[in-house]
Amino acid sequence: MQIIRTVGALRAIVRAWRAAGESVALVPTMGALHAGHMALVAAARLRADHVVASIFVNPTQFGPNEDLVAYPRREAADAAMLDAGGVDVLWAPDVAAMYPEGYASNLSVAGVSEGLCGAARPGHFDGVATVVAKLLNQVQPDVALFGEKDWQQLAVIRRMVADMDFAVEIVGVPTQREDDGLALSSRNAYLDDEQRAAARAMPRALGEAAAAIARGDDVAGVLAAAERRLIDAGFASVDYVALSDAESLVPVGVVGDRPMRLLAAARLGTTRLIDNVPVVVG
Repeated sequence: MQIIRTVGALRAIVRAWRAAGESVALVPTMGALHAGHMALVAAARLRADHVVASIFVNPTQFGPNEDLVAYPRREAADAAMLDAGGVDVLWAPDVAAMYPEGYASNLSVAGVSEGLCGAARPGHFDGVATVVAKLLNQVQPDVALFGEKDWQQLAVIRRMVADMDFAVEIVGVPTQREDDGLALSSRNAYLDDEQRAAARAMPRALGEAAAAIARGDDVAGVLAAAERRLIDAGFASVDYVALSDAESLVPVGVVGDRPMRLLAAARLGTTRLIDNVPVVVG
């Protein structure tokens, strides 16, 4: 596996692959890799001749009171995992390479970015859309893979790619979970033992709520009950438990025939966890 830090060197490699008629997949990450990221890599290897994984802790998607400085950085260990997973190139630019002096552009995706985590983290999805657009332009992959755990992020990226006419397929990979159901996340490492035990309530509450909605229970009542369960389990606060249209993320009050997603975000101490599950009716 090659570790590349300049756009010029990256494009030269991709250009050689293209000249040989070979396809390229991109797995964007912020590092601190775990089995969820490696599931993206495995899916990417099935879809393309070559896999580029990126590691870039993007400062523009962190708010002023968020964990940019504390966010774990362990490039050597991450690189070893990616190499073992069959990645061809690790694209690891620094901030100056991504946002050079004088950089002045920003992408904003209306609608899907505005509620849920977008309401709790103003500007976050502008940062996500901008950095993903840059990564897609730099790598120019045939396919890019993202985890479904960050469902709103996936919706924002799909909308941005469609609106900006990027010639890339965006693939969502199902959420990878611990044995007790907790969604894998780099931020799980911030939890102490008591918080980690409490965190199990999130996937359980979502699973029970999805089943209740599917059998026809009142949506508002189900969402309120799920929020109470999280608080009772030890979560300090709940940003939202919401039922949304799976594509547009418009809130759903009455179950219809379009795909739906049940989403939640809540805090254990200073750690904010998110999760989501599909709601299947019939």
